[in-house]
Amino acid sequence: MKKVIISGGGTGGHIYPAIAIANALKEADASIEILFVGALGKMEMEKVPKAGYNIIGLPITGIKRELSVDNLSFPLKLVRSLLKARSIIKDFKPDVAVGVGGFASGPLLMIASLMGIPTLIQEQNSYAGITNKLLAKRAKAICVAYPNMERFFPKNKIIVTGNPVRSDILDAASKRQVAYEHFGLNPNRKTLLVIGGSLGAKTINESIEAGLKMLTDAGYQVLWQTGKPYAERAQDAVKKIANVVASDFIYEMDLAYAVSDVVVSRAGALSVSELCLVAKPAILVPFPFASEDHQTQNAMSLVEQNAALLVKDKDAKEELVQTALRLLQDADKQRELSQNIQKLAKPNAAKEIAEVVRGLV
Repeated sequence: MKKVIISGGGTGGHIYPAIAIANALKEADASIEILFVGALGKMEMEKVPKAGYNIIGLPITGIKRELSVDNLSFPLKLVRSLLKARSIIKDFKPDVAVGVGGFASGPLLMIASLMGIPTLIQEQNSYAGITNKLLAKRAKAICVAYPNMERFFPKNKIIVTGNPVRSDILDAASKRQVAYEHFGLNPNRKTLLVIGGSLGAKTINESIEAGLKMLTDAGYQVLWQTGKPYAERAQDAVKKIANVVASDFIYEMDLAYAVSDVVVSRAGALSVSELCLVAKPAILVPFPFASEDHQTQNAMSLVEQNAALLVKDKDAKEELVQTALRLLQDADKQRELSQNIQKLAKPNAAKEIAEVVRGLV
């Protein structure tokens, strides 16, 4: 029986691609045994078991950019994580180790490569993170979603596959009527979908809250994923406003995309890949403090192809709702953005990565 470890997580942007790769491996060969390795206390420790896979947590954390007492404990946590990774690999005996980014992928892939196990990196962003740049030297294959990644990685190891996404969104367009009923929305109103990533986005939330009445008075409705930190405030805000549905987390993203006419989103790699697949007109508001400002780089890769609009985080409170209103009112622009973003879609990414993994086995 072949065995694969998949490591990484921290946000939905790392976890869902990891699960998509695991599912594609199982579809290709049901006998493959898969173990996830994540970071203790992070989202993956909950989401991965829900998807039906076993996961072990490492005590690893990130380094905070500002001066912090937590940074003093980082070296100890790193050493403990490296030792735990070695123990996991000795016990599980994987044939391949896959890293999808996030805290746990560094220690796990480093130890795996030192123990002679073939490693594969899945880099989701258009700007590679420090950990993946270090791991690339020993990796056998590097699957990427964007062109020109030889800036960061050895050209002979790069395979352009796109980012794996949840399979249920591939046929989102066929679920529009079901989606209206599911969310209790009006089929006769155009819908603005607002998603700030799995943990929410403060600037987007504040901008949307301030403009809710303007949007609904103009005849539109809003489906708003707020993230947990903003959920209570959002619920208070929507009590007196009709045609707004606010939720801390939307599990049925296929239905959310199905019902949307325009999407406001951060520019994380997973969100960008999903928007390409569902071909939705999008306004991207990159998180400016993402490592190496990679969300702006992700967004620009679409903007340069006339495949999305960009509103900077610092300008969102003044410009976001106005930009959304203009786009909702402009059917030709919606059509143009939709056609251009669809050209960038990679619907078979998970299957292609699974084939590379099996090739390494």
